[in-house]
Amino acid sequence: MIALLCFVLNVLISPFKSKSRLEAENAALRHQVVVLRRIVHRRVRLTNSDRMFFIQLYRWFPSVLKVITVIRPETLVCWHRAGFRRYWRWKSRSFGGRPQIDTELRALIRRMSIENPLWGAPRIHGELLKLGFEVAQSTVAKYMVKWQGPPSQGWRTFLRNHAPDIAAMDLFVVPTFGFNLLIPSSSSGWTGETSSGST
Repeated sequence: MIALLCFVLNVLISPFKSKSRLEAENAALRHQVVVLRRIVHRRVRLTNSDRMFFIQLYRWFPSVLKVITVIRPETLVCWHRAGFRRYWRWKSRSFGGRPQIDTELRALIRRMSIENPLWGAPRIHGELLKLGFEVAQSTVAKYMVKWQGPPSQGWRTFLRNHAPDIAAMDLFVVPTFGFNLLIPSSSSGWTGETSSGST
């Protein structure tokens, strides 16, 4: 009775399913029939192409887990995860190139760049060569600490650091009709000066 009720519900729901979903479920059911025809000694034999078919169908339409009866849904999910791991292992394979540097050398490069923020990659590279480390300058630049602020001090910091040593000068001059220059003086107001420099 319950199976009949489930069948009737599936028949009623089927018009509301998308066409591609119905086609996927039909493909899964047909392939299961093909697999069941190959039963030997009451045991299902799945080939790698069968596994790939079910995995790809599951990737496109996860709802096919409800109609697959040849294998357990957990098994299909495990196959999918194993294939995902193998794919990323294949993508992450080494293509050769430069060998990786030691962790201690990376830490040394970071420490030198933190303790000497004005040093660039060429300077740190030179210091490492003096210490006997054979490393490329591009590798040093890769492992240096990237500073977020400006590379030098700002204008406000410059003024604060050098304010006592800055000489104040007044460059305000007024040329007269006779090409004399009137320069402001702190004691008597304005001082007249000719173009040749005599007062």
